[in-house]
Amino acid sequence: MKERDSKEGEGPTDTPNFDSYNNLLPSGQNAPQSNTHDSMSPDFLKVENTINADGKKIKLQLPLSCEPPGPNNKTKPKVWIIFGASGHMGQSLTRACLSKGDEVVAVGRINENTIESMQTTFPHPNCFNTLCDVRVRESVSAVIEQALEKFKRIDVIANCSGYGVIGACEDQDEHEIRNQFETNFMGTVHIIQLSLPYFREQGAGRYLIFSSTSGALGVPGLGPYCATKYAVEGMIEAMLYEMDAFNIKATLVEPGLVRRDEKELASGPLPTWGHFLIKPPSEPYSDPTSPALHAKRMVQWLGDKQPTSAKKCADLVWQLGHCSYPPLRLLLGSYAIESIRDRLRSIIEELEDWKHLHHPIAPVDELDNEEDSDDARDVDVSAKTKKEDRAAKRAAANSSKVESDADSSS
Repeated sequence: MKERDSKEGEGPTDTPNFDSYNNLLPSGQNAPQSNTHDSMSPDFLKVENTINADGKKIKLQLPLSCEPPGPNNKTKPKVWIIFGASGHMGQSLTRACLSKGDEVVAVGRINENTIESMQTTFPHPNCFNTLCDVRVRESVSAVIEQALEKFKRIDVIANCSGYGVIGACEDQDEHEIRNQFETNFMGTVHIIQLSLPYFREQGAGRYLIFSSTSGALGVPGLGPYCATKYAVEGMIEAMLYEMDAFNIKATLVEPGLVRRDEKELASGPLPTWGHFLIKPPSEPYSDPTSPALHAKRMVQWLGDKQPTSAKKCADLVWQLGHCSYPPLRLLLGSYAIESIRDRLRSIIEELEDWKHLHHPIAPVDELDNEEDSDDARDVDVSAKTKKEDRAAKRAAANSSKVESDADSSS
């Protein structure tokens, strides 16, 4: 991949309040703290940092190394397609884009919304409302064609759509598992494959794919859902290298536990975990302390705490769409930071525990030398064997001659 030359004053240490970048908790709520205090445990998890010494709120901003939009980096309005715009994260992102002057194709879930309900949700002149089933390739293609017909171009595509089933892996039937893969993974495949030719011809484009901390963790009670997110993460990371030559960027957005904090959404029909189906556990997993019920307990806790602000997340994602150098992953919220950091730490510890079983691989040139030595030894052995064979034949011939001479003399 192409690397941008670093400039003095633009490294990670010079970012404006990088601590505030992950400070997404509402006022008065403490973030989980790490037990260690090293370079992996900075103070940006503290809620108090959202207000500076003058009592003014600090604007959450991407690091300067990303060249986010701002006074020194003016950006033009962009055209967005936001899949899953009817969900609470999609709604927050759509409103953020419209409030900044961008134009948006807001795509609602076809089995949960109508065009009329979408127009009621987003009655904005710069917003074109439509419906889509991301599982159906033709449905996604129609959205892209509508966007080009309406706004004549596409700059950013965000996929906020998702579906999950909460329940033990054993309890989830084949239809439920396939539906999660069709929505979360194949839906993403459809979106990218159908829009990538346009971005390539345009010479630029941006994908913002909403993943999850479940794309880095194995969460009990969310096994198949985690599998879909692992698949999305692997595909996007591979495609990032493939698309880089065409000036097409992609970012995996990994929110933690996101609350619904927009007033007009507070009394909405869907609960906070609205895109999850919670299955009753079967008898082997019905014990209240069963690990399979962890995800269910988590979303119930989320309904009470709702720690991460969707509006603040949406503002950062909008910056992703306008920054010059987006990251591969953007983790939002202290829960996401801490949980994935702990996961990586456990992997490193496990590698250290078992590394004595692994043998270092010799450099290629050493292997070549060893092969040459083996060939030379083979030649030496072959020559030695032939020489020994000839000597044995001569000895046998001499022995026969001696015996013959002895017989003649007698």
